[in-house]
Amino acid sequence: EVQLVESGGGLVQTGGSLRLSCAASGITFDVTFGDYGIGWFRQAPGKEREGVSYISSGHARTYYADSVKGRFTISRDNAKNTVYLQMNLLQPEDTAVYYCAAVNSPIATLRPDVMDYWGKGTLVTVSA
Repeated sequence: EVQLVESGGGLVQTGGSLRLSCAASGITFDVTFGDYGIGWFRQAPGKEREGVSYISSGHARTYYADSVKGRFTISRDNAKNTVYLQMNLLQPEDTAVYYCAAVNSPIATLRPDVMDYWGKGTLVTVSA
């Protein structure tokens, strides 16, 4: 069973930065971490879960929601089984629980419904 654990959330002032990490474990021998696409999603209270960023398997192509383009950067270190989300110029509207999710597919999407595995989330709070 693949397990994902997010870390790096916390309280930050408007304009500040945070770096989230998503560490994977439990990946079987015949499937490597690099075979998984990893997405970051967020959900604020009373709102739908939305895709934030995605990094594909293979050539690690990246995708971003329009709301975070130019501010967030997703990257991966397959040797460490970890994906990162560098968040800069944070705004109060970025406040949410951030989840990472994995899919063993070449798919490239910000749709949460196609993801196979989910972490429990890490809370990001941006104060004005």
